[in-house]
Amino acid sequence: MEAEGEKQWSSLIVPFVLEIVKEKNFTTIPPRYVRVDQEKTEILNDSSLSSEIPVIDMTRLCSVSAMDSELKKLDFACQDWGFFQLVNHGIDSSFLEKLETEVQEFFNLPMKEKQKLWQRSGEFEGFGQVNIVSENQKLDWGDMFILTTEPIRSRKSHLFSKLPPPFRETLETYSSEVKSIAKILFAKMASVLEIKHEEMEDLFDDVWQSIKINYYPPCPQPDQVMGLTQHSDAAGLTILLQVNQVEGLQIKKDGKWVVVKPLRDALVVNVGEILEIITNGRYRSIEHRAVVNSEKERLSVAMFHSPGKETIIRPAKSLVDRQKQCLFKSMSTQEYFDAFFTQKLNGKSHLDLMRI
Repeated sequence: MEAEGEKQWSSLIVPFVLEIVKEKNFTTIPPRYVRVDQEKTEILNDSSLSSEIPVIDMTRLCSVSAMDSELKKLDFACQDWGFFQLVNHGIDSSFLEKLETEVQEFFNLPMKEKQKLWQRSGEFEGFGQVNIVSENQKLDWGDMFILTTEPIRSRKSHLFSKLPPPFRETLETYSSEVKSIAKILFAKMASVLEIKHEEMEDLFDDVWQSIKINYYPPCPQPDQVMGLTQHSDAAGLTILLQVNQVEGLQIKKDGKWVVVKPLRDALVVNVGEILEIITNGRYRSIEHRAVVNSEKERLSVAMFHSPGKETIIRPAKSLVDRQKQCLFKSMSTQEYFDAFFTQKLNGKSHLDLMRI
């Protein structure tokens, strides 16, 4: 399936955290996971602020009578928060329950089976972690499974063929459903920003979609580790399902960390760096991170949507013409990701290099 000659990013092979936790008499965190350097920014964990995270209703967004007011909410969410929770998105709750069950079963496969899906040396997809560029680099307290889902020609056939058949079928269905949601959201964003419809459509016509399934095991000293290092996503748009309703996702708002409380069957949507570039800085990619706790595992499924690898990403011409300034450089999606995935996660440092 993989197109001949396609470039594959690599990440150093790391231990499977779940296997560390399963070790008999496990009580001490291995030194490489201890994060004495993690930011001590205040965490705003009160329900009042968490409840301010915008909630967008997909039904209203697509309704003639309610569209205008929901578009204003969408515009505010992307400008002020960079994050929102999406409800009434059309994916059946029973299907989401099926996906959640199969994701948990997938990470509980015997180690022998998971090793068949391990990242290969010099490759990026499979079980492992990403952005690991040094043997001395601190590691996150979490395991992940990464897979390109669209376009089909870019899929890793050696990984797809080894997925449990029912799970493979479920992922196929889910990726298609989420791709359709992303397409609608891109169109609605173009509408409210007055970006020409064909501009946004051309950018994401050959959408590059990938999935990252995250598993964060419990940790006896959760304050000493980080589930996922703070960063902003490189993609255009990320759509996340919080699988087992366990808190852990935090977003940085006005210099403080805000907990994103799971809403049953809602999808968490966030602006990525490429969309910030396309909107010439009007929509903001926001730093976020994942923390862990001492008792419960946490799982999530993230779907990333970006322009095709050869597509040139730049601020939309119709926006630049009106604003009379261009805030970012131009480069291909491939070039952007080449730079992003060959360094460790570090806030929004990569996007800052794109500013003019």
